[in-house]
Amino acid sequence: MRIVIYGLNYSPELTGVGKYTGEMSRWLSEHGHEVRVIAALPYYPDWKVFSDYSSWRYYRDHNRNLDVYRCPLWVPRSPRLLKRVLHLVSFVITSLPVLLAQIIWRPKIVMVIAPTILCAPGALVVARIARAASWLHIQDFELDIAKGLRMVQSHGMLGLAEKIESFLLSRFDRVSTISVSMAEKLGSKGVLPEKRVLFPNWVDTQSIRPLDGPSSLRITFGIGQNVIVLQYAGNMGEKQGLDVIISAAHRISDRKDILFVLAGDGMARQRLEASTINRKNIMWLPLQPPEKLNDLLNLADIHLLPQQASAEGAVMPSKLTGMLASGRPIVAMASRGTPTERAVEGRGLIAEPGDLDGFVEAITELASDKERRNELGRRAREYAVESLGRDKIMEEFEVELRALLS
Repeated sequence: MRIVIYGLNYSPELTGVGKYTGEMSRWLSEHGHEVRVIAALPYYPDWKVFSDYSSWRYYRDHNRNLDVYRCPLWVPRSPRLLKRVLHLVSFVITSLPVLLAQIIWRPKIVMVIAPTILCAPGALVVARIARAASWLHIQDFELDIAKGLRMVQSHGMLGLAEKIESFLLSRFDRVSTISVSMAEKLGSKGVLPEKRVLFPNWVDTQSIRPLDGPSSLRITFGIGQNVIVLQYAGNMGEKQGLDVIISAAHRISDRKDILFVLAGDGMARQRLEASTINRKNIMWLPLQPPEKLNDLLNLADIHLLPQQASAEGAVMPSKLTGMLASGRPIVAMASRGTPTERAVEGRGLIAEPGDLDGFVEAITELASDKERRNELGRRAREYAVESLGRDKIMEEFEVELRALLS
């Protein structure tokens, strides 16, 4: 099949949507499909174009069945609402000529990765002219997130945006998303049941696996073998709600055997790190390179996954798959019935979003019970192997692609 994949984020971004789009594209190309990717220059999660790229140049990378077209975009230093919209629009403008050029190639499927939904109109036009099937894959419901975080205050503007969103979603031949509850949400947005597809995120359970002994990063960063590490690793934005980790560290600062480790980068890191100066029970680490990811995940005795209540129903944290595959228990903030709660239940402990007391109680409970940590971690690993393996999920996705064309 000839497949165009059109989305903002792509490898070598190490976190979030770009990681999964990169792995999906490579898998498809390795299994005989001709794939063309149209993406922005890599900039996430630092919100700064990677140093290997010039900010206002186009690039093309060719590797056998995989062509990647990278388009310039404007990256704001402080991505507030208006600047974020302009940032997305800049990519739509610079990528549109590249997208239209694919009509000549005659793809069989045009696939959009959301965020951003702003790419949808161009993709629908190209699919229609090229007589290709159209597919929208939703990693985050970006409008729901903006609404939940109160980034948009005008009810009239929100209402108009929701109508446009529903109109666009209903025009695609298939709309997929990454969890059962997110797939159910598609119904309220006008997507017919026969068009909905569950296409969850995955993890390479060979690369991410429990280590036989302690992580080498304990030695690298001088962390004692008897210290219990409570770790958050990933993007540090506002929707992650990382303030609760800082508050929890303050609450249990008397526990000398517990160390909070926050690894990664993002727009909220500078503010958060500044608030923890001279705190001895918090360690800040940079985002680790891919070859160190398994060591980083195994550094944790307990993974921490906070979320803001306003955003949790619109997103399934991409970092969760790696946490599960590492064979470590998780303490998560999640409401009942949400994607995160369903994944963590029986493999960790859960507190309601905003419930600092419950979060701290769950942390101290697991930190004091090694046997329970081991049991929950074992269940997490089993779940990852049985349900989240990359090849299994991609093979099922490939079946859906073929069914769409037939």
